[in-house]
Amino acid sequence: MKIDIIEDDVLFSRMIEHILAQSGNYETRSFPDARSFLTRVTALPDVVTLDLGLPDMSGTELMKKIKNLNPETEIIIISGQDNLRLAVQLLKEGAYDYITKDENIKERLLHTLKKIRSNQELRSQLDQLKKEVSVKYPFHDTLQGNSPALKNTFSLIDKATKVTKINVSILGEPGTGKDLVAKTIHYNSDRKNHPFIKVSITSMSKEELRNTLFGVEKGAFPDTLMTTKGKFEEAGQGTLLLDDITEFDEELQKELLHVFQERKIKRIGSNEDQEVKCRVITTTSYDMLQAVKEKRFREDLYYYVAGLPITMPALRERGKDVIILGDFFLQTFCLKNNLPPMSLSSGAKKKLLSHNYPGNIRELKAIIELAAVLTNSSVLEERHIVFNYTDPTPGIFSEELTLKEYNERIIIYFIKKYKNVMEVARRLDIGKSTIYNLLKNQKKEDPDIEI
Repeated sequence: MKIDIIEDDVLFSRMIEHILAQSGNYETRSFPDARSFLTRVTALPDVVTLDLGLPDMSGTELMKKIKNLNPETEIIIISGQDNLRLAVQLLKEGAYDYITKDENIKERLLHTLKKIRSNQELRSQLDQLKKEVSVKYPFHDTLQGNSPALKNTFSLIDKATKVTKINVSILGEPGTGKDLVAKTIHYNSDRKNHPFIKVSITSMSKEELRNTLFGVEKGAFPDTLMTTKGKFEEAGQGTLLLDDITEFDEELQKELLHVFQERKIKRIGSNEDQEVKCRVITTTSYDMLQAVKEKRFREDLYYYVAGLPITMPALRERGKDVIILGDFFLQTFCLKNNLPPMSLSSGAKKKLLSHNYPGNIRELKAIIELAAVLTNSSVLEERHIVFNYTDPTPGIFSEELTLKEYNERIIIYFIKKYKNVMEVARRLDIGKSTIYNLLKNQKKEDPDIEI
């Protein structure tokens, strides 16, 4: 740790150098006044110990100059005055600690430096975690698939990562990956080194949500013993995700409108404004424009939060992305559970493509993980794919096909259901030869088909 000692008392300066030389890995330099420090220093150190009574500049003025040059440099004030009011004021202005020149100075100084070193290590770990999280969300890897519907989504996500001063609204059915898209946008944008904070209305009452968003000033309520920041403040220059925005009640919508108009908030119980610097991403499963038409959502608020709208396609609209996602979930599950790699049989793939997925990606993930547990081999077969939903026409209308292809799917569905050609012919009012010809063609295309 690099420490600069700014002290006009030569003996006292040497004493600090001696304490630090005996006590750890500290690299020290000494300066008798502000001028010599400002003219000779080429790089600011980790820590400055600063005497308040310098001959050429007040210690408080020098502290401000140092903090302007590098806010990360910690400043320990060392003073001959035991002045509590002054100490509090300096701590408010950015000093890390205030130590008086008395018999306890060695213990106090070493204890403070130990805390600073610990904080630096925590910051370093946090920076590393942020880098790891950023690597975790490269969107072309995170959002699996290559369907036309998803490619359009990729294009919009790419724009959202580059233009970061516009809010984003994400619409999609439950389970389509709206939260994942929000994180992907944040961690691929220039806001990635700032917080990503999510607020969900489903787990909170109206008052809890309000307190969470705006914060509460000490004394606002009888049991409020300390000030707590709201999520708008905590997000800083990062991203605030408001989940299920169309479920916010009328009063809260009005307060949010004021936030977006003024870019300021007030903690509950405070008259002091706090600037809002974060980007807001909203998600909803209910079309916001439809909510506006139904008078459930304010039109003026809609224009602030809609920003760049991104619609997440339902899984049934993504065609063969089901197989890409299924394989991705399978390999991920095997990796996490130390299982050998597995694959999907052609029968399993056909069955996966036949389903309508009302639970979307979340449902597919659960189906694949269950199948991986049920199988006793390295291949998932059709029988291992278990659907929890009963769909009268599973997958038949999930894609735009020709009439011939629709007819074939319907026949195959009925064959799998009744396992009897005569019964299928009777129910669909078609000839047996039509069914047999279709089965022959299916067998040619897929020798493993079991009907």
